[in-house]
Amino acid sequence: MIELHPESRIPLYEQLYLSLAGEIRSGILAPGRPLPGRRTMAEQLGVSVNTVDTAYQMLAAEGLAESRPRRGFFVQETGGMLRGEAPAPRPEAPRRPARPAPIRATGPRYDLSTVGVDTALFPARSWGRIQRDLLYNSPALLQRGEAQGDAELRAAIAQYLAAYRGVSCTPEQVVVGAGIEYLLGCLAHLFAGGTAAVENPGYSRARAVLQNSGIPCLPADIDKSGLSVEGLIATGANLCYITPSHHFPTGVTMPAPRRAQLLSWAREVPGRYILEDDYDSEFRFDIRPLPSLQGMAGPDGPVVYLTTFSKSLAPGIRIACMVLPLALLDRYRRDFALYSNTVSRFEQQTLSRFMTGGYFTRHLARMRLTYKKRMEHFTAALTDALGCGLTMRGRHSGLHLLLTLPGAGGEEAMVEAAGREGVLLHGLSEYYLARPELCPSDTVVAGYAALADEDIPGAAAALARAWLS
Repeated sequence: MIELHPESRIPLYEQLYLSLAGEIRSGILAPGRPLPGRRTMAEQLGVSVNTVDTAYQMLAAEGLAESRPRRGFFVQETGGMLRGEAPAPRPEAPRRPARPAPIRATGPRYDLSTVGVDTALFPARSWGRIQRDLLYNSPALLQRGEAQGDAELRAAIAQYLAAYRGVSCTPEQVVVGAGIEYLLGCLAHLFAGGTAAVENPGYSRARAVLQNSGIPCLPADIDKSGLSVEGLIATGANLCYITPSHHFPTGVTMPAPRRAQLLSWAREVPGRYILEDDYDSEFRFDIRPLPSLQGMAGPDGPVVYLTTFSKSLAPGIRIACMVLPLALLDRYRRDFALYSNTVSRFEQQTLSRFMTGGYFTRHLARMRLTYKKRMEHFTAALTDALGCGLTMRGRHSGLHLLLTLPGAGGEEAMVEAAGREGVLLHGLSEYYLARPELCPSDTVVAGYAALADEDIPGAAAALARAWLS
């Protein structure tokens, strides 16, 4: 029997989420079992429907439940695996492929850059089965498709973004393209003559794409809450590119009050827009992230939402999408009517079936669990090897950490020494577009997504030799 305590400091929705998550993990709620309807549960507990809905959405975001259209929420079929139970034997399942030795003797032994992912986690079996079926049974996919992307995929993306990121849109607002870079180029055309403020430090590739496409970019400093609104105003820009859910590279999550301030800035003057890059919100290891800025603004608010499947599937599968405000949609369709979509229709339809068949949410649940364990293993190994002087930030989400070790000789020396030990990583100052003096000293950025579990002790030992010798 679930009991909620209004006097507790823990919000009611989180109490409900924790209770249900515990029952799912313990097996009290069996896989496939429907959860009570939101109104029914609300009446039983004496809380609002919104409280129950938030708890159910958090369960879905963690892969403990899944939302089925017009049927409600069901305990996720993979719940047993999430509890740590051994899955049923599957002789035909592929083994984790052995990691090849570096092709070049001079290459890094341990890749701690932020661009890689663990390719062994790619769902090759189910993805390949869907794609083979389409290849042999859907010859119509050899024909040109819709410029914005196939309708089935756009509908699946809209449904997923609404359920897991709070995005408010219709499939007609979704545009599919081969990577964030391509989509930013399209936006640069729509915003020709404008100027963009970009985060400092920030994602230098986005700035390069915008500038190469004719949009001047001006850096605006971030603080503990993300992009400074005062700094944004000082740039005089009419566009703002941000990563609010998980700032790259510092990992800062923008709180609701700052998001509201940014939306107020955008709404004050017609023609101002926020470009919200939600590049890795799937990987959060504590609680569900805040809903998207686009969801706060509404379907015709001044926010363009962008996200990619590069982290959740693989960088080589060049599928990304953006959600355009209604005010921009007609112009996009007019100006890009003669363009062909840049993503193969076979890839589009494979992803569509992968999402609507429930594979995607199960895949994300497995990835979250794997990466969380890897993060915990990696941070423990770093602590053992480098001692209590090491500070680590960014454990709560994303696939990289900020490592600070005073006395190690400074950032540049740390990167060079790590390189001599066969470890590839980058200094935090490399991401500063201006005023590098603001960069915290002795700090490097270490990604762990592409780091094999068996290599974690060796990587930590290599960093200890580099920084403590």
